[in-house]
Amino acid sequence: MKIAVLGAKIIGGALARKWARAGHDVMFGVRNIDNPETQALAQELAASVATVAEAIAFGEVVVFAIPGSAMTETIAAHGLALHGKIVIDAANRISDGAMNSAADFAAHAPGAQIYRAFNSLGWENFENPIFGNLEADLFYCGPAGAGRDKVEELIRAVGLRPMCVGDLRQVGLVDAIGSLWFALAFGQDMGRHLAFKVLTRPS
Repeated sequence: MKIAVLGAKIIGGALARKWARAGHDVMFGVRNIDNPETQALAQELAASVATVAEAIAFGEVVVFAIPGSAMTETIAAHGLALHGKIVIDAANRISDGAMNSAADFAAHAPGAQIYRAFNSLGWENFENPIFGNLEADLFYCGPAGAGRDKVEELIRAVGLRPMCVGDLRQVGLVDAIGSLWFALAFGQDMGRHLAFKVLTRPS
């Protein structure tokens, strides 16, 4: 799968490492393609570095792993290019009323398939998602169909169990899980190596 990862910092880097190891083609889309840290990361993963526009054109899947404060501007500038793409919103707009960018995608990228994922856990849990003998769950939402299958493939490639909570109308629920993670990890001093697991019994 061709994956454009917009942003090459902690979250984007952690996800890209897992996807590159799983055999996917990764291209980082960044503002400064000559940044030495980004170039070193790309070399490590046998990935490539390009502008945001070039990465979007490359990707079958486009992952937004940029600062939340940059989401509105970036979506507005590149929304039309996202038409027909599978888009994963992994960015949290911490200082805004809504943590997600669903409204911006609806306004500027109506032809994209939008999923909300990878926003409710710390990056450490992408690097090591196993707790004892259990894999952590990753809660996400987005439209049913082939796009969801590919998103779940990427979640599994990170080592997490996909846990769909519904279509994009459930984006607030996914964000609430992220808020719960922050409340426990920092508010209750439980630390960043913290994740969630859904347990069920056969009826």
